Amino acid sequence: MLRLTKKADYGLMALKFIAEHEDSVSLSAKDIAEAYHIPPQLLAKILQKLTREGLLRSHAGMNGGYTLSRPAADITAFEVIRAIDGPLFITSCVTDSGSCDLTNSCTIKEPLARVNDSISDVLKNIRISDLADPSHSPMAQQLVTIRTTSRA
Repeated sequence: MLRLTKKADYGLMALKFIAEHEDSVSLSAKDIAEAYHIPPQLLAKILQKLTREGLLRSHAGMNGGYTLSRPAADITAFEVIRAIDGPLFITSCVTDSGSCDLTNSCTIKEPLARVNDSISDVLKNIRISDLADPSHSPMAQQLVTIRTTSRA
């Protein structure tokens, strides 16, 4: 089964939370961790990685914390997942590094590549703003529903 990692989940949740509180100067990792009951140290590492990847801005000082680096409508779920987990591949034959030993005789490589591309396209069309207000995006509603039901 295809699943997002916990880190990717937490990253999406954090950006959603920040988008929902865009009127705040910045939000600390502690604020976000407490809101979603996420281990604070793990979330801090995820937020640092998202900052290094250019999706967040980090602000030091007494009112320090994190803000989105771009509008929530300009950041995709795909970008967040890729920043945290690296490239998205549903099979080991579809990779950045090349092909597997069975490439010449494989009969399912191309169909699986199309599935991989379709999943990537769906994630590229889900914006953080959609997650913050899923009523504006049918795809975001599906993602929220899938994530909720897979935890049950």
